[in-house]
Amino acid sequence: MRKLSEKSFEEIRKWVYQNARLFELARWKYEFEHGSKEEVLSALSLYQNEDGGFGNALEPDNWNPNSSPYTTLYAIDILKDINATDSSHPIMKGIIKYLDGGDHYDENGWLFSIPSNNEYPHAPWWTYDREANQYESIGVSAGIASFIIEFIDPNTQLYKKALSVIDRLILKLNSTDNYGDMGAKGYITLKNTLHKLGLAGKYDMEVVSDSIRKIVYDSIERDVSKWAYYGKRPSDYIFSPDSEFYKENEDIMQKELDYTIDTRPENGVWGITWSWFDLNDTYPKEFAISENWWKSDVAIRKLKLLRNFDRLDFNSK
Repeated sequence: MRKLSEKSFEEIRKWVYQNARLFELARWKYEFEHGSKEEVLSALSLYQNEDGGFGNALEPDNWNPNSSPYTTLYAIDILKDINATDSSHPIMKGIIKYLDGGDHYDENGWLFSIPSNNEYPHAPWWTYDREANQYESIGVSAGIASFIIEFIDPNTQLYKKALSVIDRLILKLNSTDNYGDMGAKGYITLKNTLHKLGLAGKYDMEVVSDSIRKIVYDSIERDVSKWAYYGKRPSDYIFSPDSEFYKENEDIMQKELDYTIDTRPENGVWGITWSWFDLNDTYPKEFAISENWWKSDVAIRKLKLLRNFDRLDFNSK
């Protein structure tokens, strides 16, 4: 079994310290150096706006300073990663305030792309597109609705709004063949949240689970030669051997773990597998900066994955 050496880990660590933003560096310290969640929260708060939502290139491919549902969900996922979901915390209170304000919400849920994205450097998929929002918003809406029903007072209108979104998402699960880039992950989060809160009885969860399992299986690119380009890998859905999707995808998951170790550049960190395509020429400097920001995030996620599957040849924490 291939394992990442301590020497390789130290090379990655050095690169992160030399290149990472304050935010990713705080996350690195939290994950691998017994750093505090307070340091992560302090860095994260720099990207939160007065309306409580998040923008300001927290997600490096979108430099819109204005709050958006997707970037706010990005922050929510970080809060969950570090187990910092106390509803009384100012960051959490701000997020609830933003969601309660109703910006960038329509009858289908929360929007993936928003109009003001077009005014700032961004990857092409962040260009506002009403038609694309019909399917790309599925994952965003599932993630935000899951957050609301877990952390917000059930007696509020926002909670009731989230429940209505969930009803529509469950109906849509078997009525469309396009779930967008985030749809599968959003449905996984939604299913797990419904079970956790004891709310699964309202739906036919056996059908829901079977549908999600099929979406996950079909989404994974199984041709390893294509992993150098953008595509769904097992780790988009499987984070540890405890995952419900691991058993039927074990072989391809183990291939990805080997691939991850084998493809790390010497003395460096992994690159990203995407670009801003037709907007590269429009924002060449911004994409170069974004690409470098992403590398620290990718390093953190890949090392966590290797650690979860016992693929580090040392004790990282």
